[in-house]
Amino acid sequence: MQTVLITVNASPYGNERALSALRLTLTLAQQNERCRVQLFLLSDAVVTALKNQKTAQAPSLGEMLAEALELGVEVRVCRTCADARGVDENLLLTGVKIGTMPELAEWTLSADKTLSF
Repeated sequence: MQTVLITVNASPYGNERALSALRLTLTLAQQNERCRVQLFLLSDAVVTALKNQKTAQAPSLGEMLAEALELGVEVRVCRTCADARGVDENLLLTGVKIGTMPELAEWTLSADKTLSF
């Protein structure tokens, strides 16, 4: 089984990079017998993991992220990035955890493939 690490730095709603990252995440996660997916959100991308997003378009990126979690994707948000934006674990979707640079480094070293958006 391959491990795929996806890192996202893009703001969730300013362009389509976060959307593209989540679409790929969901597609890969549906191949659960073939790969394990890890998603690490940095910079403005941490906002993607906030609960109760209300957007004009459905599904919201938060809903897509919740679906990815249900499919077994491991999701972390950067602690420093979250702190800078006033985001703590209570504001995050259930299953999303605060991560650290050492954790991202470990994920990177153990991944078979890495992608960045």
